[in-house]
Amino acid sequence: MTLTLGGRYAGEQAWSVTPERGVVVARVQTDFGGVLPDLRRVQTSRLHPHDLTSVSYAEGDGRGRAAFETTFDRSSGMVTLRQGKDESRSALTTDHHDPVGLLLWLRAQVARGGPERLQAHLTGGRVLIQRLPEDQIAGTAALGYYLRPGNAYVYVERAAPHRLLRLIQPTDFGPVEANLQAAAPRAGNERRRRARS
Repeated sequence: MTLTLGGRYAGEQAWSVTPERGVVVARVQTDFGGVLPDLRRVQTSRLHPHDLTSVSYAEGDGRGRAAFETTFDRSSGMVTLRQGKDESRSALTTDHHDPVGLLLWLRAQVARGGPERLQAHLTGGRVLIQRLPEDQIAGTAALGYYLRPGNAYVYVERAAPHRLLRLIQPTDFGPVEANLQAAAPRAGNERRRRARS
C-alpha cells in the first residue's frame, strides 16, 4: 500500500498473512518517509483462525524486541501488556481484537454480507463500527466502515478476495491514507536498482 498525507507521498506499507501452528500471523511493516519523518513500524498480530480474535499483538521497529506487546491467554484467562520493562495483567473477560487483526476481521465481515453496525473490543476499550454506503475505490466496488473512537475509515473490496483497498487514519500531522496500488519508486530505490542491473 502507498501512504499519502495531503496527497503527497508519505511512505509504504507491506502486509503478509500466513498460517503458523494453529494461528494466523499477520505482519505489517510500515516505512514512513516523504513528507513524514523516516521511521519503520512493524506490527505482528497472531489470530485465532476461526474467529480472527487476537492471541497476541506486538509493535516495534522490527530491529529488536517489540516496544509494546499484548498477550490474550484463554487458558489462564489473563491479558498481559508489556511496554518496555513495565508489565501489567488483567482478567480476560471477552475476546479482543488488535489493530491489525481488526482489519482482517472486517474483511471477513464483508465476505459474510457486511453488517450495518458492529462492535469490537480492543485493549483500549470498545470500538463502534458503522458501515458506510457502497463506494468505488479506483474503479472497484467497496464497502466502507467508520470506526470510533479514532475516526478511522476502512474500505474493503466488495467481491472476493475482499482486499483492503483504502485505510484512513487521523494523526498529529493530518489524515494519513494507505491505498492499495503500486508504489512509485523513490529516487534512491531507482538508482540502486539501476546500479544492480
